[in-house]
Amino acid sequence: MPGVAVRDLPLDLDAFEGPFDLLLTLVLKEELELAEVEIAEIVVVFLEQLGERSRADLEACGEFLVLVAALLELKARELFGGEEIGLDDLDPDEAAEELAERLAAYRRFKAAAGWLEERLAAESDRYFRVGPAPLAPAVVRELPRYDAALLAAALRALGAEPPEPSLRHLVLTYPPVSLFLERFRALVRRRRRFEFDEEVRGLSRIEQAVAFLALLELRKTGEIRLGQPAPFAPINVWTARSA
Repeated sequence: MPGVAVRDLPLDLDAFEGPFDLLLTLVLKEELELAEVEIAEIVVVFLEQLGERSRADLEACGEFLVLVAALLELKARELFGGEEIGLDDLDPDEAAEELAERLAAYRRFKAAAGWLEERLAAESDRYFRVGPAPLAPAVVRELPRYDAALLAAALRALGAEPPEPSLRHLVLTYPPVSLFLERFRALVRRRRRFEFDEEVRGLSRIEQAVAFLALLELRKTGEIRLGQPAPFAPINVWTARSA
């Protein structure tokens, strides 16, 4: 294909006859139904033209691939209900701008790929180890100086036997029942009648329980009589000799 650019590629298709550039213009301006254009025939024509050349033109091949890819995208949009291009008001040169921008982007990426290939060739004598990144060096911390006597004293304290734990706070101490026996006997001798609740008011629960046991003991020996007008009412105490 010497002396012929991709845009001037002559095409003789069932739905179109003319240069490739005119086909792009008609498609973008929607003057030609892209569904009627056989893109496979365009590829065959390009390959035939390319076979007439003594050497392959990579620049022309790259440009052709971009343009054909753009046509395939436009055809897919049309077949599957994609977005409208909307280039009806453009002249033939402007109508092809959409594909020209794609070609320019292709050339930029191609140049970047070439630059990366050159860098890779320049670094071909270097080998990279695949593996985790090396660890950072360990931080060396200097220990402060300590007095040996203080350290020895601390070690001796650790080796000493611990004192026996005290359980005195767990032991309940009960006052003697005899203390409340004498107290209640003295009350009935003086007053012959009293209320138990008034006499134990202010005492702890343990002391009140021991006092009640003493009251029951006096009732058992017949020294007193007990009475309670209602549940949870004050307990009345009388001497057994009172009427």
